[in-house]
Amino acid sequence: MGIYYYDWSYIIIMIPCLIISLVCSVRVRSAFSKYSKVENIRHITGAEAARRVLSAHGITNVTIERVSGNMTDHFDPRANVIRLSDSVYSKTSVAAVGVACHEAGHAVQHAENYFPNKLRSIIVPIANIGSRVSWILIIIGLILPYRYNFVITIGIILFASAVLFTVITLPVEFNASSRALKTIKECSILTEDEYPGAKSVLVAAAMTYVAAALTAVLQLLRIILIASRRR
Repeated sequence: MGIYYYDWSYIIIMIPCLIISLVCSVRVRSAFSKYSKVENIRHITGAEAARRVLSAHGITNVTIERVSGNMTDHFDPRANVIRLSDSVYSKTSVAAVGVACHEAGHAVQHAENYFPNKLRSIIVPIANIGSRVSWILIIIGLILPYRYNFVITIGIILFASAVLFTVITLPVEFNASSRALKTIKECSILTEDEYPGAKSVLVAAAMTYVAAALTAVLQLLRIILIASRRR
């Protein structure tokens, strides 16, 4: 009966989330691929676009570097560096500009002490521990006799910290995109015809974070249901 229950909880709760995550991943890659083929009329590179966003907000202490790989773009708050991938740094596509401005949006958040971003940074250490250790404790707790149920509880708490990090990431990512798109318009980095393409790329990317948060929350719910059934 237990195996039957767990199998169905996985099918009902997790498989739909995995499908949604896959669809979102395909969508963002498709959008990026589509608008990577569209050159912006002003021939602004990703690195130049990021610099314009920083300048628009009076930020002069952030450097912009190239990083190898594809879709490896990120802002490193510890080094105060925006790292742009090969497909973004020196490219003049609408997609490259959108992604670069998004990463610059994170740098602006950091400079302006955007609260959700600060909160996420505070949670990072325990979330990292939770993502590495929680499942080990949960599995061990399920194997041990009932009197060791506290091991599962500790595992669930640690996993919940990782879930919280994923949920807090949502407003951070949406806000970075909002800042990016606003600056693209105000500073005329892209034309009115090019703007929707950058927006499509960033919206598609944002949905991957929504899918990740939904999956994490439902996974936590599933673990709690399994633990409750055991008790």
